[in-house]
Amino acid sequence: MPLISSILQNHPEDRAAIIVPDGPTVTYGHLKREVDRVAGLLAGAGVEPGRPVSIVLGNDVEFMTTFLAVAQAGAVAAPLNPAYTAAEFEFFMQDADSQLALLPPSQHASREAANKLGIKTADAWLDGTTVKISVAGTELTATGTPTPPRADATALFLHTSGTTSRPKGVPLTHGNLLASLRNISETYRLDESDVAMVVMPLFHVHGLIGVALSTLFSGGTIVLPPRFSASTFWPTQRQTGATWYSGVPTIHKILLDKADADGAPEKSFRFIRSCSAPMSPVAIAAVEARFGAPFLEAYGMTEASHQMSSNPLPPGDRRPGTVGAGTGVGVSIRDESGNAVPAGQQGEVCVSGPNVTHGYANNPEANATAFWGEWFRTGDQGVLTPDGYLTLTGRLKELINRAGEKISPLEVDEALLGHPAVAEAVSFAVPDPMYGECVHAAVVLSGEATEDEIKAFCAQKLASFKVPDSIYIAEELPRTATGKIQRRHVAAKFAG
Repeated sequence: MPLISSILQNHPEDRAAIIVPDGPTVTYGHLKREVDRVAGLLAGAGVEPGRPVSIVLGNDVEFMTTFLAVAQAGAVAAPLNPAYTAAEFEFFMQDADSQLALLPPSQHASREAANKLGIKTADAWLDGTTVKISVAGTELTATGTPTPPRADATALFLHTSGTTSRPKGVPLTHGNLLASLRNISETYRLDESDVAMVVMPLFHVHGLIGVALSTLFSGGTIVLPPRFSASTFWPTQRQTGATWYSGVPTIHKILLDKADADGAPEKSFRFIRSCSAPMSPVAIAAVEARFGAPFLEAYGMTEASHQMSSNPLPPGDRRPGTVGAGTGVGVSIRDESGNAVPAGQQGEVCVSGPNVTHGYANNPEANATAFWGEWFRTGDQGVLTPDGYLTLTGRLKELINRAGEKISPLEVDEALLGHPAVAEAVSFAVPDPMYGECVHAAVVLSGEATEDEIKAFCAQKLASFKVPDSIYIAEELPRTATGKIQRRHVAAKFAG
């Protein structure tokens, strides 16, 4: 079975693989040589095959190079959000059993966490178009021979938030990733003429698999700005001739709201893709009309190596309000006993295919309920039409979906309850016009504390996007007749 790094092969060496706005352009030939070289450096530094390497880098050449090099060296790439707190880094690195952390050459919360856990750290930075790596201030030069991974070896290790436990580790094999890249490439007919703007973070499957790797798989070019910026988006699109981008509704809405002021063209991309959160049919029509490009809603999740379904390109039938049909992935609606239900009947969305993870890492309890035979249970509720179009109708799991970032309410509850004056705490999702959903919480106090003080306390424990936007201080929380607290009742009482 080919490795994920094989996506760089069989493309002209002088073709642009990565364009950094106001920065270097990296060709396929150069990127492949860099990946080979860095994989050798990692092997020479003692990186063991089969074990994770945490990558805490931004949307840059260093990330793409080290990600592919780690996988080629037989180790497991484990990207992490650079915005995490030290406590979050500590949890994720420890849970993954990381052997090494690749970090930017500066003081960072990830370095503090790695040092506390006794995990070796290495600095990674770009010198021209060359990725340099140093350990303890000494640049690595000794090269080893990487151990080729097994055919079914894990290439990528990510975490997904759960509602009944701490975040779960999701191992994805080289085969999982390559199957997903093939599905995405075929869905959007990607080829060497495509130029994709990467506006989603590379530590997330949406940006990494849905855009960056799928474009390289098809021989196209990725444009890597350090972060999404509405003010530079259209000038970059014109300069690079970008043919598509994929984002969450928040990004599409920002671009739409600022379109006239920013001089957006009337005809822009070959297509615009949306994933990670729902977009209203009215907003979809507005984006298509203003930007002169078909808008394709897709459905993805980490456990399926991202994409599971999508609306098709023209002349296919785009149906706003749906997430399209399965894209090389089996999609089935099942009842509470795991039986398939007829078209038009609501149930749990389940998927199967070579892109789907074989199970969570070291979590037999979660795995015991995650599958019905070959079918992975997404925890989402939906309905299929007779011709296979999927409409999502809700989430069985209670994740809070803020602009595509899935937040576990239990994780937020835990942070709130860590405050010495908080006796009870329940967090929940509240609809938000910009982010889709935002985090609110209700607390019962046992001492003196203000809303701002509790927020500041949470900010020490949680990444900023997880900190509640509003905290309601209450005398008591609503309970059911059996004394249980249900999030939907709390949400209705305080934010309804």
